[in-house]
This record gives sequence, C-alpha cells and structure tokens, in this order.
Amino acid sequence: MICCAVVCLMSCSQDDGGVNNNPFIPNALVQFQINLNLPQFDDLRFAGGSVYISNGGGVRGFFVFNLSGDQFLAWEASCPNQVPSSCTTMYIEGVLAICPCDDSQYSLATGQLLNPEEGTESYPMVNYRATKSGDIVTISNN
Repeated sequence: MICCAVVCLMSCSQDDGGVNNNPFIPNALVQFQINLNLPQFDDLRFAGGSVYISNGGGVRGFFVFNLSGDQFLAWEASCPNQVPSSCTTMYIEGVLAICPCDDSQYSLATGQLLNPEEGTESYPMVNYRATKSGDIVTISNN
C-alpha cells in the first residue's frame, strides 16, 4: 500500500513553472509580487512588454514577460548554458534575453535558445511560475 502511494506521488505531474532541471542553474528561492499599477512596471501593461527584477530572488534575478495581456511568463536571468559567473546575467533586448558570455539569444515568449551551436547540447531558460490576480502578478517557484 505504501509502495503504491509513493509511485503515485512520484508520477504526479507538475506544471513547468518552478521545476528546474538545468545542471548549470542552482535552485534558488523566488517569491515576488508585482503591482501592475506601479510606474516601474508600465512595460508589463501590454503584450510583448518585459521587465528585469534583480531583487526578487533567483540566481541572477528574473525576467517577467507579458505574453498576451493576461498571461505572464517568468524566466531566470542567469544564462542557462553557463555556470554562473561575472558575465552570466542576461539582459533584455526587445523580446529576447541575451547572454553576454556567448551572445546566445533566448525567446522571452518560449524560453528557447534561438541561435544554438551545432552539435552542442543546450538548455532553455529556467521558468518560474507566474500567476495574475487582478493587478498583481505573483512570481514563485515553490
């Protein structure tokens, strides 16, 4: 009976937000709320807008991207294919996140690497959970 419960718990699915399977990015607590009425978050009030949050947790902070007006995505700001170092904090350029270590480009809409090197394994950006309730967007990984 206990064995069945363990198997059931291990086989339950989880949404992608908050699950980190990247060996380069250590797990780090993320728990942050964004009030969309505050002026520093004006860019998130429209689809395609994004902001960088440096003080809300994560390894190097995180990006929040407004995918469709009411759907938000949150991504770790540390380059997903680099061991964290002095050059691994990505920056936003339009709808892309750029890794200054190797000029890798990642989509803020999908988290996928857009310019992979042929023959090398690569990881997408680490995703955090983003939920919207009224004018508050909560970012977390727990």
